[in-house]
Amino acid sequence: MAYETDDHEIQYCFPAINSSCIKGKLSRHESSIMYMFFSLLSAWTVFLNLLVIISISHFKKLHTPTNLIILSLAVADMLVGFVMPIEATRLIEMCWYFGETFCGLFLVITGLVMSASLSNLVLIAVDRFVAVCHPLRYPQKITMTKTLIMICLSWVFSSTYSTVFVINNGYFDISHKTNMCYGECSVMIGFAWRVTDLILTFIFPCILIISLYLRIFYIVHQQVKVINTLMKGGKCINEGSVRKKSESKAALTLGIIVTVYLLCWIPFYICSILAVSSTTINVLMWVLYINSGLNPMVYALFYPGLKRQLNSS
Repeated sequence: MAYETDDHEIQYCFPAINSSCIKGKLSRHESSIMYMFFSLLSAWTVFLNLLVIISISHFKKLHTPTNLIILSLAVADMLVGFVMPIEATRLIEMCWYFGETFCGLFLVITGLVMSASLSNLVLIAVDRFVAVCHPLRYPQKITMTKTLIMICLSWVFSSTYSTVFVINNGYFDISHKTNMCYGECSVMIGFAWRVTDLILTFIFPCILIISLYLRIFYIVHQQVKVINTLMKGGKCINEGSVRKKSESKAALTLGIIVTVYLLCWIPFYICSILAVSSTTINVLMWVLYINSGLNPMVYALFYPGLKRQLNSS
């Protein structure tokens, strides 16, 4: 779609190049407001996630398998904060000014952090499932070493998948380049890759996460009901019951994080499949970015152990 200036002259991203993309039409005032909003959002996301990272790294009491996964998720969310200014420039200007090499790297990094976030949420769901449903076996099944290995594997898988996705969708193919204007940074996703991406990065992880949390919430409901019955009857509850209640609260809190994340992702994938307007896709993409700034707030407001340390730091 061509945008024109007030004097009916079309603006180009690179006026000196014949194949240049057409620049978007926004007033200086509108651009300034959008740049300010996205800059604040980026700073907010980086700061809050950095606070979570520093808190978990610094306080030894927070060195647990669950918090190690939260640390990994915070790293992915913080990287999203660094991606935001570049994505904002592309959205506002509708031009890519950073060169072809960095464009490919940017697409890989964006895919990496999104995929890594979802991988970490799967690990959180598995961790909470074992902690709540098999509490006696949790210390043996979920150790710091095993958790660290699983986190590293998830990041390796995410980076590999993101790189293969960009390469196999023709980014480095010359014929693909000829179909793009100069100043555009995108990939043309084929039908086979759309289906593959939908299954690997959305349907399968979502089914796994939802299934685990449905089981968790059922067990939590039963445990809380038993503990409340004991307390109402004036009976003394043992340390195991207290620990179960604590694990239940942690599971519910992390369930909030997962639910919010899925509510952000589901509309994006539905709209991308239906091939709706690019404006809608851009809005939903930024909803995903904003989610990275919401996660630390959920930790600080609801997650008991981390909340105490964040308040004291």
